Amino acid sequence: MSSHIQQTKSKGGTLSLLALAISAFGIGTTEFVPVGLLSTIADDLNISITLAGLLISGYAMGVAFGAPILTALTNKMSRKTLLMALMVIFIVGNSIAAVSTSFGLLLVARIITAFSHGVFFSIGSTIAADLVPEHKRASAIAFMFTGLTVATVTGVPLGTFIGQMFGWRATFWGVALLGVVGIIASAILIPKNIKDAPPSKFSDQLKVLKNGPLLLAFAITALGYGGTFVAFTYLTPILQDITGFSPSAVSIILLVYGIAVAIGNTIGGKAADKNPLKALSWMFIIQAIVLVVLTFTAPFKIVGVITIFLLGIFAFMNVPGLQVLVVKLAERYVPAAVNVASALNIAAFNVGIAIGAFVGGIIVDKIGLIHTPWIGGVMVLGAVFLTMWSMAIEKEKK
Repeated sequence: MSSHIQQTKSKGGTLSLLALAISAFGIGTTEFVPVGLLSTIADDLNISITLAGLLISGYAMGVAFGAPILTALTNKMSRKTLLMALMVIFIVGNSIAAVSTSFGLLLVARIITAFSHGVFFSIGSTIAADLVPEHKRASAIAFMFTGLTVATVTGVPLGTFIGQMFGWRATFWGVALLGVVGIIASAILIPKNIKDAPPSKFSDQLKVLKNGPLLLAFAITALGYGGTFVAFTYLTPILQDITGFSPSAVSIILLVYGIAVAIGNTIGGKAADKNPLKALSWMFIIQAIVLVVLTFTAPFKIVGVITIFLLGIFAFMNVPGLQVLVVKLAERYVPAAVNVASALNIAAFNVGIAIGAFVGGIIVDKIGLIHTPWIGGVMVLGAVFLTMWSMAIEKEKK
């Protein structure tokens, strides 16, 4: 009988995770789709490409600042109600973007959408972890984040195609429609009786920011995840200007990169289930090596593409481990503020993206495209040292 209950719970858990992954797909698509539409938007609104770039970095900073603040403000809401409310904000934000006639309004719409992003992934991570047995928590978080990785594989190219065929506003209408699908899936598939995190006081939230092991984990996230973005942000120009691929070939390579990301995410979830820190240490070491190697293989087509495939595998592999590490540390040190800690880690991911893209831009301007991979590798190497430090702290605590 108990095994039957466990089976039913597992099936219900899988369906709930599917609902989270569908919403994650919509959110992932809206975060990265402007990358393929920058020229179209810039031409239509008569602005420079650099200014249009704010639609991505502004969004990342909206996630970084909005996630912890909104998670703190909404911590007394039921988690299912909050998820539904976030998807409403998501739909509204993308709908405003779709009717924007000025850059200012479009940027405001992006920031509104970004607010839903950060809280969704912090709450979603804790729900995913609670839906499954203890030993499968990282895998459950990885499954939810699969929505985000699938968005980089299919959502972004498809959104770019729609934007080129029917105008960029059509893409934002399409993404708003994904939000409607997400809200319906959450309403039907996520159980009402899902346990809510204990409400946290403001003093508990401050404890998160004063906790050494958690601050160290946030720094590992920003460096380890952000390092890849030094090169990834400029992957298209690297492939065209250094490797010598045509734009159509680059689209296919980016699709292959996305498939590698999805594979890496699944492996990363399983690897981090037992010991997140140990798994993260070897992931970061290989990731740093691959980035350095890319500097030397980028001018050659076959080995260059092989290196980029490996980069895709390790770029997202660390996400489930980083998120589960923060949830575990928060449960130990600040149990009343697990959602806030999770939100701050989502903020750290986005700070990493913003820093990586910014550093990459400086390198491209000052010393050239070819130097972005190895400098990204140095950034990831910083995460290796911080991970070792975190492991040493854990050993002392035992």
